Amino acid sequence: MLKLKKKSKRSKKKHFQPETPPLSLQERLAQKRKATKARKEFIGLLTKAVSVAIVVGILLAVVGGIKAAVPGVAGIIIIALCFKYPRQALFAFLIYVPLGGTITYYIGNSPILQLAKDAFYIPALISIWQLSKKRRLPLLIPQALKTPLYILLASCTITLLFVNGAQQLSPPPAGLLQDAPKEVPLGMGILGLKVLLGYLPLITCYYYLIRDKRDFLILSRLQVVLILVSCILGFLQYFLLLTGICQGTRNAVGADLFKATLEARCYIGGSLVYSPSQGMIRLPGTFVAPWQWAWFLISSTFFTFGTGFSDPSILWRIVGLGSLVTVFVNAVISGQRIALALVPTCFVLLLLLTGQLGNLKRFIPLGMGLALILTIAIVSNPTVVQERTDSFVSRWNASPPQQFIVDQFEENWKNSKGPFGSGLGRATNSARALGQTKLVETYYPKLLYEIGIFGVLGFLALVTTLTVVCFRTYRLIKNRNFRSYAAALWVFILFISYNTYYYPLDVDPVAVYYWFAAGILLKLPEIDKQERLKEAQAEGNQGKRRK
Repeated sequence: MLKLKKKSKRSKKKHFQPETPPLSLQERLAQKRKATKARKEFIGLLTKAVSVAIVVGILLAVVGGIKAAVPGVAGIIIIALCFKYPRQALFAFLIYVPLGGTITYYIGNSPILQLAKDAFYIPALISIWQLSKKRRLPLLIPQALKTPLYILLASCTITLLFVNGAQQLSPPPAGLLQDAPKEVPLGMGILGLKVLLGYLPLITCYYYLIRDKRDFLILSRLQVVLILVSCILGFLQYFLLLTGICQGTRNAVGADLFKATLEARCYIGGSLVYSPSQGMIRLPGTFVAPWQWAWFLISSTFFTFGTGFSDPSILWRIVGLGSLVTVFVNAVISGQRIALALVPTCFVLLLLLTGQLGNLKRFIPLGMGLALILTIAIVSNPTVVQERTDSFVSRWNASPPQQFIVDQFEENWKNSKGPFGSGLGRATNSARALGQTKLVETYYPKLLYEIGIFGVLGFLALVTTLTVVCFRTYRLIKNRNFRSYAAALWVFILFISYNTYYYPLDVDPVAVYYWFAAGILLKLPEIDKQERLKEAQAEGNQGKRRK
């Protein structure tokens, strides 16, 4: 009887499994014709791009040498392919972001290479803009951003024309026996505007990139894999320095023991400090600078948490948990105090705001596994943990973050040259090649200095609108897994929108991940509807078969 019951259950499962009908001869031939046409288009485009790239490469080699020619040739080919294949370009863009710092210094440390990711992004954006215009789809998503975005753009345009423009037309007089500084204020303004809002269209790009549940899972899992790979490389960097294979700054003298330098680079990433005699360590991981690595670890907490607690596959939940563990470990060994403070803080914040504490079936095994691994890591390396903790406490006592932020607000409020600021780009590090810039180490005081109080209010209106829309959107989702992942992304958007310590929205990777996360979140309700419709159709088909 037991065997008969098992057989009947198996037969029912087989009976209710949706069967895909075999393709007819005409459909198979149509698929072959389509594949042949796509292959011919690719070969034709690649041939043309390579031909143009070779001609331009020869000219660049004559003018600037081989170092200018190689990036030029590669850039032309990449731009042409990314314009034709925007979906693949957006995946390549996402892959390049965490690995760009390492790639930059392996190829040749050119400033152009630090903008190489835009060779994937901008052609894909233009292609998506053309397709959306052709199909009459909105380019700005969500539409609620239209009013605050226009207000912010109007304020920034006034700053660009009347502040940067005035600086361009009538530069300040040089002092006695001094050369006039060579500046391009309008160029600074355009670059500053690009840094401020240049990646906002990523919301639309990734909204259209995700078509269904499969696309969403590929994208979320790819992000977790990139985090895992980057963190393993970060740990390898620390191991090479610890064992003496890389010297770091341990042989430096005086103040150089405390300065991150490119000469101390250890195979991966860029500038670093490693002076164990002074208890000084600042690792860049796979990025150009240590600060970027710290904010990569902070932002990665949200993505790994989302996958670890909400992926439908238990295997990928384990991968998400493993990635989260590597994020915690790198937050300790990297020497970045802000990562050491914010990674566990963000984890606790996620547990509280996403409701995972109430999901005991999923939280208890994952939470216990994470706690066990971290406990083993702490017990096996007590000295490292103690050093990082002491460094964090001493830094907090010497300069409390809240007081530092208040001082920055007061200073830049006094030094701002009017209600529309001192000029776009005037406090943007990447614009320093075009003119004199001021170092402002907190985000909203930096905006206050550049675009004035009206610009700050416009930007606050923009991010507040986005935060509110994302909150309302994630609350519409019915599927538990989608809702949990969307909640993690919403907490990330909330946290970054009002964070003013440092300027993560100005630099990689947060300048990319903030808008990228919003694009995924806003698409999830549509995927949720698709899945519920499929389930309803499957139930209807099963009911018909039973009859």
